[in-house]
Amino acid sequence: MPLNSVNTNAGALVALQNLQATNKDLDTVQSRINTGKKVNSAKDNGAIWAIAQGQRGEISALGAVKDSLARGQSAVDVGLAAGESISDLLIQLKEKALAGTDKSLTTSARNALNEDFKSIRDQIGTVVTNAKFNGVNLLDGSTGTGGYKALSNTTGSTIKIAGENLSLSGSVVTLAKTEVINTATLATAALAKVEASINNVSASLARLGTGSKSLETHQTFVGKLSDALEVGVGNLVDADLAKESARLQSLQTKQQLGVQALSIANSSTSVLLGLFR
Repeated sequence: MPLNSVNTNAGALVALQNLQATNKDLDTVQSRINTGKKVNSAKDNGAIWAIAQGQRGEISALGAVKDSLARGQSAVDVGLAAGESISDLLIQLKEKALAGTDKSLTTSARNALNEDFKSIRDQIGTVVTNAKFNGVNLLDGSTGTGGYKALSNTTGSTIKIAGENLSLSGSVVTLAKTEVINTATLATAALAKVEASINNVSASLARLGTGSKSLETHQTFVGKLSDALEVGVGNLVDADLAKESARLQSLQTKQQLGVQALSIANSSTSVLLGLFR
């Protein structure tokens, strides 16, 4: 380059441009290392950032789905535990009712047996009333025909778990709320109801068990789906830190050389002073 001007130093301008480009690249690499992301904002890559934001929204929504499924499974599991207790109580009632069919019982013995029967009978009502989780009771018929509905996806679809009414005098537990065995005839009638109730309760618990299993299976699937989406977002926006570390060292060296080149270019015009000595 001819040394003919002290007003315009083309070499310094070129060196400065290169140094600014290096500094810009260095800022980008440092940002990626600091955040761990190659796309941290829409400014970095608008299309990729938009895709990643959409998937982050999906992941967040799946969190609500998992919570709903967990609540549903807990409600069903509480119902199952209470239902199993009711089944055990019915077995005890069967023993009392069968004993009550014995016509040789004395009045005092029958009265004592009847009191035991009534006490156990009333426990069934207590168990049904307390079989609640988060205000949901799947054993008292309060959920109606709709049952309990847990979210199954991010569009609002649901998985329905039908409730089972195990209240006394119902279609499952056919024992009346006032059922007694103070005579052999009444004991025989109660025995038939108890046996039918045991079978009905077993069928109800089987249905609830199937519902609990379906919720558990779907919850596992949603968890895996959420994890897969997170990995996908990471593939889009996460920086390769090993690569960025190597690039950082390269750019730091390039920056030092750029500073040196700019210094040389700035000092080159001082050669013109020799022409005027």
